[in-house]
Amino acid sequence: MRIVVLLFIFLILASLGSALYYLVKDKGGSDRTVKMLTIRITLSLTLFILLMAGYYFGLVPQNGLR
Repeated sequence: MRIVVLLFIFLILASLGSALYYLVKDKGGSDRTVKMLTIRITLSLTLFILLMAGYYFGLVPQNGLR
């Protein structure tokens, strides 16, 4: 479970970085920044739902992911 969480965090940061890159490169000329931020929000919500489901089913202990 820890590897899945770290993978999601990496993907979220990569999406945020690419949104910043498209924001600077395109200077508002395209909608790629909005698409990348939408992907980031989707990944964040998916991670949150997976963590809540993991806690509910006992995959994430009450102490956290150590």
